[in-house]
Amino acid sequence: MDDDKPVIRIVKKKAGHGGHHGGAWKVAYADFVTAMMAFFLVMWIVGLSKPIREAVAAYFKDPSGFMKSVRGGKDPMAKSGGSDRGTPSPVLPTGGAGHAVEAAVKAHFKKIAEEILQQLKKSKDYKGMKDSIQVQLTNEGLRIDLMEKTHALFFSSGSSELTPQAIHLLHMIAGEVGRLKNPVVVEGDTDARPYHGPRGYTNWELSEERANQARRAMDGHGLRKGQVVEVRGYADHKLLDPKHPFSYVNRRVSILVAYTGHGN
Repeated sequence: MDDDKPVIRIVKKKAGHGGHHGGAWKVAYADFVTAMMAFFLVMWIVGLSKPIREAVAAYFKDPSGFMKSVRGGKDPMAKSGGSDRGTPSPVLPTGGAGHAVEAAVKAHFKKIAEEILQQLKKSKDYKGMKDSIQVQLTNEGLRIDLMEKTHALFFSSGSSELTPQAIHLLHMIAGEVGRLKNPVVVEGDTDARPYHGPRGYTNWELSEERANQARRAMDGHGLRKGQVVEVRGYADHKLLDPKHPFSYVNRRVSILVAYTGHGN
Protein backbone atom coordinates (compact mmCIF):
# COMPACT_ATOMS: atom_id res chain seq x y z
CA MET A 1 0.00 0.00 0.00
CA ASP A 2 1.02 3.55 -0.58
CA ASP A 3 0.77 4.29 3.10
CA ASP A 4 3.75 2.01 3.73
CA LYS A 5 6.10 4.11 1.62
CA PRO A 6 8.57 6.26 3.58
CA VAL A 7 7.89 9.98 3.65
CA ILE A 8 10.72 11.99 2.17
CA ARG A 9 11.02 15.59 3.41
CA ILE A 10 13.15 18.10 1.60
CA VAL A 11 14.38 20.98 3.77
CA LYS A 12 15.63 24.01 1.90
CA LYS A 13 17.97 26.30 3.86
CA LYS A 14 17.72 29.97 3.11
CA ALA A 15 20.93 31.87 2.62
CA GLY A 16 21.88 33.81 5.74
CA HIS A 17 22.63 37.52 5.95
CA GLY A 18 25.99 37.18 7.67
CA GLY A 19 27.68 39.09 4.91
CA HIS A 20 25.73 42.18 5.87
CA HIS A 21 24.68 41.73 9.49
CA GLY A 22 27.53 39.56 10.79
CA GLY A 23 30.16 40.67 13.32
CA ALA A 24 33.33 40.20 11.27
CA TRP A 25 33.28 43.74 9.89
CA LYS A 26 32.97 45.16 13.41
CA VAL A 27 36.17 43.44 14.47
CA ALA A 28 37.96 44.77 11.39
CA TYR A 29 36.63 48.28 12.04
CA ALA A 30 37.74 48.16 15.69
CA ASP A 31 41.22 47.10 14.59
CA PHE A 32 41.30 50.00 12.12
CA VAL A 33 40.26 52.55 14.77
CA THR A 34 42.85 51.18 17.22
CA ALA A 35 45.56 51.42 14.55
CA MET A 36 44.58 55.02 13.79
CA MET A 37 44.69 55.96 17.48
CA ALA A 38 48.14 54.42 17.76
CA PHE A 39 49.24 56.29 14.63
CA PHE A 40 48.08 59.67 15.94
CA LEU A 41 49.65 58.96 19.34
CA VAL A 42 53.00 58.23 17.67
CA MET A 43 52.72 61.39 15.54
CA TRP A 44 51.92 63.45 18.67
CA ILE A 45 54.96 62.07 20.49
CA VAL A 46 57.26 62.64 17.51
CA GLY A 47 56.19 66.29 17.38
CA LEU A 48 56.97 66.93 21.05
CA SER A 49 60.16 68.36 22.49
CA LYS A 50 62.98 66.06 23.53
CA PRO A 51 62.30 66.31 27.31
CA ILE A 52 58.68 65.17 26.84
CA ARG A 53 59.68 62.30 24.54
CA GLU A 54 62.21 61.14 27.12
CA ALA A 55 59.63 61.42 29.89
CA VAL A 56 57.03 59.44 27.91
CA ALA A 57 59.64 56.78 27.08
CA ALA A 58 60.68 56.54 30.74
CA TYR A 59 57.04 56.17 31.79
CA PHE A 60 56.33 53.29 29.40
CA LYS A 61 59.62 51.53 30.15
CA ASP A 62 58.98 51.46 33.89
CA PRO A 63 55.58 52.95 34.86
CA SER A 64 55.75 51.88 38.53
CA GLY A 65 59.31 53.12 38.99
CA PHE A 66 58.52 56.37 37.20
CA MET A 67 55.51 57.17 39.41
CA LYS A 68 57.36 56.06 42.54
CA SER A 69 60.06 58.65 41.80
CA VAL A 70 57.45 61.35 41.18
CA ARG A 71 55.53 60.60 44.38
CA GLY A 72 58.81 60.63 46.31
CA GLY A 73 59.53 64.16 45.10
CA LYS A 74 62.48 63.02 42.98
CA ASP A 75 63.20 64.00 39.41
CA PRO A 76 62.59 60.79 37.40
CA MET A 77 64.56 62.27 34.49
CA ALA A 78 67.65 63.07 36.56
CA LYS A 79 70.91 61.51 35.41
CA SER A 80 73.54 60.41 37.89
CA GLY A 81 76.70 62.47 37.99
CA GLY A 82 75.30 65.34 35.94
CA SER A 83 73.02 68.34 36.08
CA ASP A 84 69.93 68.94 33.95
CA ARG A 85 69.58 72.60 34.90
CA GLY A 86 70.20 73.63 31.30
CA THR A 87 67.27 71.60 29.97
CA PRO A 88 64.21 73.67 29.09
CA SER A 89 61.05 72.36 30.71
CA PRO A 90 58.26 71.76 28.19
CA VAL A 91 54.65 72.75 27.89
CA LEU A 92 52.66 70.67 30.33
CA PRO A 93 50.45 68.19 28.41
CA THR A 94 47.26 66.81 29.93
CA GLY A 95 45.40 63.54 29.69
CA GLY A 96 46.70 59.98 29.35
CA ALA A 97 50.47 59.78 29.58
CA GLY A 98 50.45 63.59 29.85
CA HIS A 99 49.69 63.29 33.58
CA ALA A 100 52.93 61.41 34.13
CA VAL A 101 54.89 63.92 32.05
CA GLU A 102 53.32 66.81 33.98
CA ALA A 103 54.39 65.17 37.23
CA ALA A 104 57.92 64.76 35.88
CA VAL A 105 58.16 68.43 34.88
CA LYS A 106 56.87 69.59 38.25
CA ALA A 107 59.33 67.32 40.03
CA HIS A 108 62.08 68.88 37.92
CA PHE A 109 60.96 72.39 38.92
CA LYS A 110 60.65 71.39 42.56
CA LYS A 111 64.30 70.40 42.48
CA ILE A 112 65.20 73.78 40.96
CA ALA A 113 63.21 75.61 43.66
CA GLU A 114 65.14 73.78 46.38
CA GLU A 115 68.45 74.70 44.75
CA ILE A 116 67.46 78.38 44.55
CA LEU A 117 66.47 78.41 48.22
CA GLN A 118 69.77 76.81 49.17
CA GLN A 119 71.66 79.56 47.34
CA LEU A 120 69.57 82.32 48.93
CA LYS A 121 70.27 80.91 52.40
CA LYS A 122 73.95 81.63 51.83
CA SER A 123 73.23 85.36 51.79
CA LYS A 124 73.76 87.31 55.01
CA ASP A 125 70.55 89.20 54.24
CA TYR A 126 68.41 86.07 53.91
CA LYS A 127 67.95 85.44 57.64
CA GLY A 128 66.18 88.75 58.14
CA MET A 129 64.17 88.35 54.95
CA LYS A 130 63.27 84.66 54.82
CA ASP A 131 59.66 85.30 55.84
CA SER A 132 59.36 87.74 52.94
CA ILE A 133 60.67 85.35 50.28
CA GLN A 134 58.38 82.69 48.90
CA VAL A 135 59.35 80.10 46.28
CA GLN A 136 56.54 77.91 45.01
CA LEU A 137 55.23 75.97 42.00
CA THR A 138 52.14 77.31 40.25
CA ASN A 139 50.21 76.38 37.11
CA GLU A 140 52.39 78.80 35.12
CA GLY A 141 55.76 77.75 36.48
CA LEU A 142 58.15 78.46 39.34
CA ARG A 143 57.23 81.69 41.12
CA ILE A 144 59.61 83.61 43.39
CA ASP A 145 57.81 86.31 45.41
CA LEU A 146 59.63 89.10 47.23
CA MET A 147 56.98 90.45 49.63
CA GLU A 148 57.49 93.57 51.71
CA LYS A 149 55.85 92.44 54.99
CA THR A 150 57.71 95.26 56.74
CA HIS A 151 58.19 98.91 55.80
CA ALA A 152 60.60 99.59 52.90
CA LEU A 153 62.16 96.13 52.89
CA PHE A 154 62.65 95.87 49.13
CA PHE A 155 61.54 99.33 47.93
CA SER A 156 61.51 102.77 49.44
CA SER A 157 57.96 103.78 50.36
CA GLY A 158 56.03 105.10 47.35
CA SER A 159 59.10 104.63 45.18
CA SER A 160 60.45 102.18 42.62
CA GLU A 161 63.97 102.47 44.03
CA LEU A 162 65.32 99.11 45.20
CA THR A 163 67.02 98.75 48.56
CA PRO A 164 70.61 97.38 48.62
CA GLN A 165 69.36 94.12 50.20
CA ALA A 166 66.82 93.67 47.41
CA ILE A 167 69.45 94.25 44.73
CA HIS A 168 71.73 91.66 46.33
CA LEU A 169 68.96 89.04 46.46
CA LEU A 170 67.89 89.74 42.88
CA HIS A 171 71.47 89.26 41.72
CA MET A 172 71.55 85.87 43.44
CA ILE A 173 68.21 84.86 41.94
CA ALA A 174 69.36 85.95 38.48
CA GLY A 175 72.47 83.82 38.81
CA GLU A 176 70.38 80.72 39.43
CA VAL A 177 67.53 81.41 37.00
CA GLY A 178 69.98 82.38 34.25
CA ARG A 179 71.29 78.81 34.23
CA LEU A 180 67.90 77.66 32.92
CA LYS A 181 66.63 77.95 29.37
CA ASN A 182 63.11 78.82 30.46
CA PRO A 183 61.63 82.29 29.81
CA VAL A 184 61.10 84.71 32.70
CA VAL A 185 58.22 87.07 33.48
CA VAL A 186 58.65 89.84 36.09
CA GLU A 187 55.57 91.18 37.90
CA GLY A 188 54.94 94.09 40.25
CA ASP A 189 52.08 94.56 42.73
CA THR A 190 51.11 97.30 45.19
CA ASP A 191 48.73 97.47 48.14
CA ALA A 192 45.37 99.24 47.88
CA ARG A 193 46.53 102.61 49.20
CA PRO A 194 45.73 105.15 46.48
CA TYR A 195 48.87 106.67 45.03
CA HIS A 196 48.67 109.97 43.20
CA GLY A 197 51.88 111.30 41.77
CA PRO A 198 52.66 114.00 39.24
CA ARG A 199 51.16 113.76 35.75
CA GLY A 200 48.58 111.17 36.79
CA TYR A 201 51.11 108.70 38.25
CA THR A 202 49.18 105.92 40.04
CA ASN A 203 49.67 102.43 41.45
CA TRP A 204 49.60 101.12 37.89
CA GLU A 205 52.75 103.01 36.97
CA LEU A 206 54.36 102.27 40.34
CA SER A 207 53.82 98.49 40.09
CA GLU A 208 55.15 98.38 36.53
CA GLU A 209 58.19 100.49 37.39
CA ARG A 210 59.03 98.29 40.36
CA ALA A 211 58.87 95.22 38.11
CA ASN A 212 61.10 96.98 35.58
CA GLN A 213 63.61 97.93 38.28
CA ALA A 214 63.78 94.30 39.36
CA ARG A 215 64.35 93.30 35.72
CA ARG A 216 67.16 95.85 35.39
CA ALA A 217 68.79 94.52 38.56
CA MET A 218 68.79 90.98 37.16
CA ASP A 219 69.77 91.81 33.58
CA GLY A 220 73.51 91.52 33.23
CA HIS A 221 73.83 89.73 36.57
CA GLY A 222 73.01 86.20 35.51
CA LEU A 223 69.92 86.33 33.31
CA ARG A 224 70.51 85.47 29.67
CA LYS A 225 69.92 88.14 27.05
CA GLY A 226 66.26 88.08 26.07
CA GLN A 227 65.33 85.67 28.87
CA VAL A 228 62.83 88.18 30.31
CA VAL A 229 59.95 88.06 27.85
CA GLU A 230 57.38 90.15 29.70
CA VAL A 231 57.07 92.76 32.47
CA ARG A 232 53.68 93.10 34.16
CA GLY A 233 52.26 95.67 36.54
CA TYR A 234 49.03 94.77 38.35
CA ALA A 235 48.68 97.72 40.75
CA ASP A 236 46.35 96.51 43.56
CA HIS A 237 44.28 94.15 41.38
CA LYS A 238 45.91 90.92 42.58
CA LEU A 239 46.12 91.37 46.33
CA LEU A 240 47.91 88.57 48.16
CA ASP A 241 45.84 89.32 51.27
CA PRO A 242 42.45 90.63 50.07
CA LYS A 243 41.11 90.77 53.64
CA HIS A 244 43.80 93.30 54.48
CA PRO A 245 44.18 95.38 51.31
CA PHE A 246 46.56 97.88 52.93
CA SER A 247 48.89 95.19 54.29
CA TYR A 248 52.59 95.43 53.38
CA VAL A 249 52.48 91.83 52.11
CA ASN A 250 50.50 93.00 49.07
CA ARG A 251 53.52 95.05 47.95
CA ARG A 252 55.69 92.60 46.07
CA VAL A 253 57.76 91.77 43.03
CA SER A 254 57.49 88.30 41.50
CA ILE A 255 59.88 86.44 39.22
CA LEU A 256 58.05 83.76 37.25
CA VAL A 257 60.16 81.06 35.58
CA ALA A 258 57.64 79.79 33.05
CA TYR A 259 57.10 76.15 32.07
CA THR A 260 56.48 77.03 28.45
CA GLY A 261 57.75 79.32 25.73
CA HIS A 262 55.84 82.63 26.02
CA GLY A 263 57.00 83.28 22.50
CA ASN A 264 60.67 82.78 23.34
